[in-house]
Amino acid sequence: MYGYKKQVELSYEDTIEKTKESLKEHGFGVLTEIDVKATLKKKLDVDFDKYIILGACKPKLAHKALSVERDIGLMLPCNVIIYEQENNVFVSAILPSIAMSMIENPELGEIAKIVENELKEVVDSI
Repeated sequence: MYGYKKQVELSYEDTIEKTKESLKEHGFGVLTEIDVKATLKKKLDVDFDKYIILGACKPKLAHKALSVERDIGLMLPCNVIIYEQENNVFVSAILPSIAMSMIENPELGEIAKIVENELKEVVDSI
């Protein structure tokens, strides 16, 4: 298990907006936004379910992580996804403690746990 996932009772579009609002309320910025459905249609001419990837970052913690482990930028930002599958909408966030577990740095692990708890709060609030 590498993500924290929840099925929601909102529309796909409302879930995106509510997720962005919750990220902001928790101090995250959205650095990237990838519309997977549109990208796959444009690049491969294939149809896919509604699916978006939000690259979220909490600047103070990102700075702290980069100060501890310079190459950690390879693992940033933290992805939050919203997708629709069979008329059900899901929101899911990466579990930074799992993603960062391959890096043997206890200080980084502590930062990852803080971010993870906050991302879980975001998902729970949707």
